[in-house]
Amino acid sequence: MDKQDIIAAIATPPGIGGVGIIRVSGKSLESIAKLVIGRLPPPRHASYSRFVDASEEVIDEGIALFFPGPNSFTGEDVLELQGHGGPVVMDMLLQRVLQCGARLAHPGEFSQRAFLNGKLDLTQAEAIADLVESGTAAAARLAVRSLEGEFSRRIQILLEQLTQLRIYVEAAIDFPEEEIDYLSDEKVNTDLRLIIDTLRSVQKSAQLGRLLRDGMTLVIAGRPNAGKSSLLNALAGRESAIVTDIPGTTRDLLREQIQIDGMPLHLIDTAGLRESTDQVEKEGIRRAREEIGKADRILWIFDDTADPGDGDLDRETLPPQVPITLIRNKVDKTRSPSSLRETAAGVEISLSAKTGEGMGLLRQHLKQSMGFSAGQEGEFIARRRHLDALQRTSEHILTGKSVLEESGSGELLAEDLRQAQIALGEVTGEFTADDLLGGIFSSFCIGK
Repeated sequence: MDKQDIIAAIATPPGIGGVGIIRVSGKSLESIAKLVIGRLPPPRHASYSRFVDASEEVIDEGIALFFPGPNSFTGEDVLELQGHGGPVVMDMLLQRVLQCGARLAHPGEFSQRAFLNGKLDLTQAEAIADLVESGTAAAARLAVRSLEGEFSRRIQILLEQLTQLRIYVEAAIDFPEEEIDYLSDEKVNTDLRLIIDTLRSVQKSAQLGRLLRDGMTLVIAGRPNAGKSSLLNALAGRESAIVTDIPGTTRDLLREQIQIDGMPLHLIDTAGLRESTDQVEKEGIRRAREEIGKADRILWIFDDTADPGDGDLDRETLPPQVPITLIRNKVDKTRSPSSLRETAAGVEISLSAKTGEGMGLLRQHLKQSMGFSAGQEGEFIARRRHLDALQRTSEHILTGKSVLEESGSGELLAEDLRQAQIALGEVTGEFTADDLLGGIFSSFCIGK
């Protein structure tokens, strides 16, 4: 991307609407403004204008807004042409702007220029896309908090704590002739504990922010005819899956998206896991196991009316890193009470997907299992890459602390603190590779 280019794009959604907006950004827009509307509008004043083509024919009428840099979204001169929101009119107006010297913006290029020009850090830029794509009100509120800098502020506090500790440790290394062993005093350990506590708090908030952004993927699995599809219908609140008494009714994956108190859930109903010679069923079972490996949590369904041991959980065939909730279904037939209890294999919930008895226990468990509680909305939005950067930061800090305690090596501690700073700086973009930037902004809308 050439930052010297003038870029332009349609900033409103495709389709027919009352208003459509063309956004233009670059270092000098006076020539384009004069060719399209006959003048450069006064800064930050809405000006009624006629948008004309090369033959002075009117393309549309609307409002022109000019924001001179650096006091604009991108930090450059920005011109917005607000006309009628028809796709043909918008395309004609965009083509006219491109004829006058602009080029079509790449996805996310407006936000990327705002980042490169110091108007936003990387978490704020990502929050723009997250706000546009929000699937729930809670996710939208968290995206606004990130856009306003809440996530960045928490990261900066951590970076400052790491910087101050690095200065202290490296000063102790540089002046070994001092009689006091600064590395063995309580200050280093106290500062490390403070950083670890602060980091864990940020990680917890980021995990909840990621949950509210991306949702939790639940794979419903178990033996045939255990009630997997009935549970999907009960959670979704509608008859999404076909339910019969014939084992193996579900052969392909069924997907539903629901919300529990604003928490998005991605439900996947799978084929019953058993040995089969049917080629279609075998493919369904293969797909089921593939989805199980990518799940945030598995809901393993038992039939409470079946013989003891029928449909027992075979933990060795399931991914060890994926947590499991055991669901003992059909208690309406066995007249067992609905309940939630801890077992050696995990939490077990007894319920009836058919009557709804015990479903409240399951919903509450799902919220708690991901660190979500009623009335809690978190502090900022987060992405998986943020969690990864925070995890690597934590690993470097804990490694440095361990090395200091075992060998007293200030040099190794200083290096781990430096690596922790680099990993943490990836969150806000302070230390971010160009290829990562390209990947992040390429997922944005064209007009963003």
